[in-house]
Amino acid sequence: MLSVDHVSAGYGNVQILNDVSLKAQPNQITVVVGPNGSGKSTLLKTIAGLTKIYTGEILVDSKKISHSPPHEIARSGIAYLPQTESTFTQLTVAENLKMAAYTVKKEDLQERMKRALQLFPKLTSYMNTKVSHLSGGERQMAAMSMALLRKPHTIMFDEPTANLAPIIATQVLNTISFLAQGSGMTILLVEQNATRALQIGHAAYLLVNGTTVFEGTTKALLEHKELGKLYLGLTSFSER
Repeated sequence: MLSVDHVSAGYGNVQILNDVSLKAQPNQITVVVGPNGSGKSTLLKTIAGLTKIYTGEILVDSKKISHSPPHEIARSGIAYLPQTESTFTQLTVAENLKMAAYTVKKEDLQERMKRALQLFPKLTSYMNTKVSHLSGGERQMAAMSMALLRKPHTIMFDEPTANLAPIIATQVLNTISFLAQGSGMTILLVEQNATRALQIGHAAYLLVNGTTVFEGTTKALLEHKELGKLYLGLTSFSER
């Protein structure tokens, strides 16, 4: 289980998160939603070790990881897929996978690559193609394959459907939903399509101005018309 315990964090002297707490369970999708600038991406970056933590702790199964450098957090089994720059665009798909495999033993690499690509068989046709030549959806597939190759216990997705066509966005979210089913994996999802994210998720947190204003089940937030209208710009979750 991933636990964020009363964390305040930011960049240098600029504080973004204010006393945020969160728990993300294995085999579940924990969804973080909120208006633009609410601190959602900063929360993921903080867990990944990319911001300054002023107070609070972050733990994985009771082991403290806050204040650990990013490479140690990645090696511990936490994969972070940022909204942009989640792949090396001037390298081929195969080269990207090999770059992601820095924690994988050489003798295990081919088998890991094979398993990572099982969810995205289309990518096998593009192994020697530069990522810059792929579509947005194909790039997201490559990024997800890179993360899965390391067999993480936790994957954090930051706006995985940004700039994707609706049909591709649905495929990406369906894949994320599939990953949470009996894999033992903990998934933390920040997503622009709040309604769809909440529909596939289990636990929900609503951030506003770096502060948690709601925590509970996704069902409860979907049914909370006032919060949906006030902070997420929806007149009614249940109608969509």
